[in-house]
Amino acid sequence: MKVLLTRPQGRNQAMEEQLSQCGVAYFVTPLLAVVETTEQLSESRLSCTDNLLFISTNAVDFAAKKLANSFPPHCRYFAVGQATADSLALHNINALTAPDNSQDSEGLLSLAELQHVKTQSFIIVRGVGGRETLAEQLTERGAKVSYWQVYQRTLPKLDGYDICRQWQSFGIDTIVVTSGEILSNLVALVPKELFAWLRSCHIIVPSSRVEIQANALGLNHITNANGANTQATLTSLGINLL
Repeated sequence: MKVLLTRPQGRNQAMEEQLSQCGVAYFVTPLLAVVETTEQLSESRLSCTDNLLFISTNAVDFAAKKLANSFPPHCRYFAVGQATADSLALHNINALTAPDNSQDSEGLLSLAELQHVKTQSFIIVRGVGGRETLAEQLTERGAKVSYWQVYQRTLPKLDGYDICRQWQSFGIDTIVVTSGEILSNLVALVPKELFAWLRSCHIIVPSSRVEIQANALGLNHITNANGANTQATLTSLGINLL
């Protein structure tokens, strides 16, 4: 097994360390670049908010930078996945998160704490764009929902043919994809004449939603890790943490 890691620059270290310890060869090619937005959150808006809900580790990191690591103590915190909850824990924030078998928006919405939220206010901290499921469902349940978009995503400048040949020469047969956007970028990057090679690869995805997306894009050798965190990914690869 030779693994391709595709998270944004600086987000692959934990997997690199574990794969190295286990003697598994890997190649790193970030397929998503993340940059900070100029959008700020006023103190008055923050002080009136009951709940902060974080979509990703990037949302945590960029929000922490904008807030000068001063997260409001009066808020209740939610994280879509365990990796995001772990990032909040680094700031001494204990966040409620989606169950292990559904580390996505739908899993988070199943929490008892999000069933009766009428008149409660939520700020969803995320990147520019993305799914509207959380906001739509919370609004239907009577909550007041707004966004704080702290980062935006772009596709790094890569030559698809050249990078695919590098992956093939290295012997890549397994690709770790941690978001739908990375999956879309991967498929867009691979030239049509090399798509058969991509279909032969084992694709690790973080959720049922991205698994469905992968199937729709013509991929069929897929494993749903039920999470984007390191432990979930390693387990899906059949690797035990040391």
